[in-house]
Amino acid sequence: MYNNDGILIKGNKDGINTTIHMNKFACFEDMLLVLIKKLSKGKHFYKGTTLILRIDLKSVNKKQVEILKETLLTKIELKDIVLEDIEQEIEKINEKAIEKETKVFYGVNEGKTKFIRKTVRGGECIDYLGNIVIIGDINSGAEVYASGNVIVLGRIKGKVSAGTNGNTKAVIAAFLLQPEILKIANVIAMSPDDIEKPSYPELAKIKNGSIIVEPYLPNKYIY
Repeated sequence: MYNNDGILIKGNKDGINTTIHMNKFACFEDMLLVLIKKLSKGKHFYKGTTLILRIDLKSVNKKQVEILKETLLTKIELKDIVLEDIEQEIEKINEKAIEKETKVFYGVNEGKTKFIRKTVRGGECIDYLGNIVIIGDINSGAEVYASGNVIVLGRIKGKVSAGTNGNTKAVIAAFLLQPEILKIANVIAMSPDDIEKPSYPELAKIKNGSIIVEPYLPNKYIY
């Protein structure tokens, strides 16, 4: 039941969920009168149940909380009252939304990009939530992980993984591709030893469920 009066009441098997928006009321007393009036209409249903009361605890003081509890327990004959802070719930929801957003990266054409102006040496490991551009080489024994693309202005001889969050549109490009292992999303490929390496830049991407390597041509791999 919600009549734009600042109070929302919902019943469930565990009791009553009541949300109060204090900004709809001139004062605490006005809110309490409306709340008692609304709950009194269903008193025979609410009697002996637990009331979960969601309210911005910053908008009421300790004394008002005590008055609120005592009044409801007496007049509505509730079993118990549990207070929950609306503002904290909103903060948690926002935090979860931000966390979810940061875990999923789909900006393979633009977005967060980390520039590394050195060669990544054997034994080093780089992991970044976004695109990685390396001005240098990735040596054998080095590992690079990115949720977006990996672009290397040099040679790849180590292990490289792009689209680590499952993004199958991520690509790996380099002046020379001689990796120990290439991985895009969940697809893995290894560099064959018995073929002649080209002298032009190459780009690896997923096509038909497998990683293919083709000559890099500007503007060709835009999704």
